[in-house]
Amino acid sequence: MAGAASLSLSPNPRLTTTTSSHRSSLSTPNFLKFPTLSPTPIKPLTHAPQTQTPISRATFSTRAAASTTPSTTFHGLCYVVGDNIDTDQIIPAEYLTLVPSNPSEYEKLGSYALCGLPASYSTRFVDPGETKSKYSIVIGGANFGCGSSREHAPVALGAAGVAAVVAESYARIFFRNSVATGEVYPLESEGRVCEECKTGDVVSIELSESRLINHTTGKEYTLKPIGDAGPVIRAGGIFAYAREAGMIPTLTS
Repeated sequence: MAGAASLSLSPNPRLTTTTSSHRSSLSTPNFLKFPTLSPTPIKPLTHAPQTQTPISRATFSTRAAASTTPSTTFHGLCYVVGDNIDTDQIIPAEYLTLVPSNPSEYEKLGSYALCGLPASYSTRFVDPGETKSKYSIVIGGANFGCGSSREHAPVALGAAGVAAVVAESYARIFFRNSVATGEVYPLESEGRVCEECKTGDVVSIELSESRLINHTTGKEYTLKPIGDAGPVIRAGGIFAYAREAGMIPTLTS
């Protein structure tokens, strides 16, 4: 067809007129032809196990096997108090700002142990200027540790060097705090030992035999077994015991 119009593919498309002596063809013009696509075979999916990098995490460890068996005998001078010794007498509220986890403040707590006792106690538990007491065993009457539920009370006694308290009975919260912190052994006597011992007597406690011996008087007294609380105190408190027993994880490097 003469005078056929074609479309230019130049950057600026425009209509141009060309002269052709051939009939129009039904075939697709070259500039409209599409490339021939050959199908690409699809590969089946395969699963290859991946090597996983181990994640660092807390592991359980037991220290009990590596530790030596602790002594179950306490020996030293005793300090005798009466009934209803409350926590404000053990450690007055003004010293509760001291943080036991700070070593220097823990030491200061010991210097204030039992400083709240009334003036009727002429012998001081901790000598002025000292942080440790020469009395390693405290003997009390009924309801020892009553009053507010401050864990500083057993901590202050432990910081002063007390290994055990022997009392006719305890306020429940003081007993629990003693076990939880692992600072002192709260031992119960069968009778009123506080009326038969005097401050300064030399005594021994055989923990495994639940027995107190007053070497000054030669008398012996039966104590109530400490029971399941013993291993917790011996481990250093509830969290230390839980780590030893594998109840909570111990972070290892």
